[in-house]
Amino acid sequence: MTVTLAELVERARRLVVPGRRRLLGVTGPPGAGKSTLAAALVAAVPGAVLVPMDGFHLADVELTRLGRRDRKGAPDTFDSAGFVALLRRVRADDEDVVYAPAFDRRLEEPVAGSVPVPRGAPLVVTEGNYLLVDDGPWSAVRGLLDEVWYLDVAADLRLDRLVSRHVAYGKSPADARDWAHGSDERNAAVVAATRPRADLVVRLAGG
Repeated sequence: MTVTLAELVERARRLVVPGRRRLLGVTGPPGAGKSTLAAALVAAVPGAVLVPMDGFHLADVELTRLGRRDRKGAPDTFDSAGFVALLRRVRADDEDVVYAPAFDRRLEEPVAGSVPVPRGAPLVVTEGNYLLVDDGPWSAVRGLLDEVWYLDVAADLRLDRLVSRHVAYGKSPADARDWAHGSDERNAAVVAATRPRADLVVRLAGG
């Protein structure tokens, strides 16, 4: 369904329960606008924290060792078990602070200890492609999240965004198009198959 950002913010606020930590997932294919939506939700909910799944990308040196560098972004190029372990710690809310990694797009590498999640943070939003994948360690993610929203977007707009993003971070226009229409689209197909498992499928007004 088509909704406004204000409507999604209100739904996120209603998730918050005094004295309890809630976890909200935002998923969708590459270029859907997950990180933008997640950041807007966190900014609108007092005390909320954003923990991106992309912080669990394997480092390029490890992807090269595994022979997966040219598929960076595929499900098996992440430390999925590490992501699950982090979500369990975050959900328990029994440590003074839990540090999560982030992903630096300028470096194209994960950076450990970048995101502090303090005890008592009422809402933790995590966003990423594979929150609803039901395979291997990924299959444990869904049960750790109170709600998961699937963000849909027109394919042409999504691909345009991806090409622009890749160019902005150093790819040539030709390489950016090849990556967006190749690797990114293969990953998008994996994500699209998880759509029925979402609590809410949304398309932002104007998107």
